[in-house]
Amino acid sequence: MADDAALRKSVVCLAAIMVVVGLYTYSFKKMMATYIFEMLAIAGIVLPDWEFFDRPVLQWTSPLSVPQMLPHSPPTPTRFRFYPIRTIVYTIIYGYAFYRWWVYIST
Repeated sequence: MADDAALRKSVVCLAAIMVVVGLYTYSFKKMMATYIFEMLAIAGIVLPDWEFFDRPVLQWTSPLSVPQMLPHSPPTPTRFRFYPIRTIVYTIIYGYAFYRWWVYIST
């Protein structure tokens, strides 16, 4: 990942959420469950190679062609493209995971 600012912000938010959960529940197990859940969420959203996944879903099985760049030219920033299938899949997976985490934390 070229820009680590998003990863840094995500980890700082994770630490804040862990403190809040720890103070709310007084449970080390629930705090660790929050840590694992959040690290998986961060790994699934922030860390993937978006140049590879920023294509239509049907092209994910084909290799990514690397554009020819000059040796010292900075990479062009890629804009996040909206793909409905990817958005629906992410919403379902992370929505269910958040629901299960919330049920575990609130009990």
